[in-house]
Amino acid sequence: MLHFEVDARLLQRSIPFDLHLFDGRAFVSLVTFTMRRMRMAFGGRLTRGLCALLAEQRFLNVRTYVCQGEERGIHFITEWISNALCVPFGPLTYGLPYRWGRLNFGPGKGDGLRGCVEPRFGGAAFDYEARPPGDAWTFAECEPGSLTEFLVERYTGFTRRGNRRRLFRIWHEPWRMAEAEVEWSDDSLLRQHLPWWGEIKYVGANYSLGAFDIWMGRPRAA
Repeated sequence: MLHFEVDARLLQRSIPFDLHLFDGRAFVSLVTFTMRRMRMAFGGRLTRGLCALLAEQRFLNVRTYVCQGEERGIHFITEWISNALCVPFGPLTYGLPYRWGRLNFGPGKGDGLRGCVEPRFGGAAFDYEARPPGDAWTFAECEPGSLTEFLVERYTGFTRRGNRRRLFRIWHEPWRMAEAEVEWSDDSLLRQHLPWWGEIKYVGANYSLGAFDIWMGRPRAA
């Protein structure tokens, strides 16, 4: 997870929900991850078999932090995914702004990590490398009231497709995160799709070994 501060007035122009600010500051995060063993919560082996072709894929999410009334959550600005079969279903079901891409995540030097995200068509890319700030990754739950907790502990997603607003909820154990040092050699993919990207300020990054036994609720009107 890579975190950036953005001018709130500039960002709000392109976000259909009210921004949720931390000490008056607006943030955007890039989140890369691999989803495995996705299946329906009902139907047993039958639906598990039907989901087999969709069960694993890689993501790059570009997200910001929003609120609606007392509800706090995440708004997905855009997302690149590796499985072309899922691209049409994200917008139709959850209103998720999926794009098809080539996403490669793997080990870097030592305990480091590397990733590269490219669109299926076009020459842009986002290419990054992460490493622990010390000798090894140190994982812990987020400190209450911290910026990391604000950015990480979110369990409601807000989306909009056309005039239809949706929200959905996610359940899993609290994240165990480690601080990370990240460098990127190419951000042309983000400059191509995010008009405010040139105004961002990098504020930090986190790495997690993952969340498990995740439940994702049905979308409903927001």
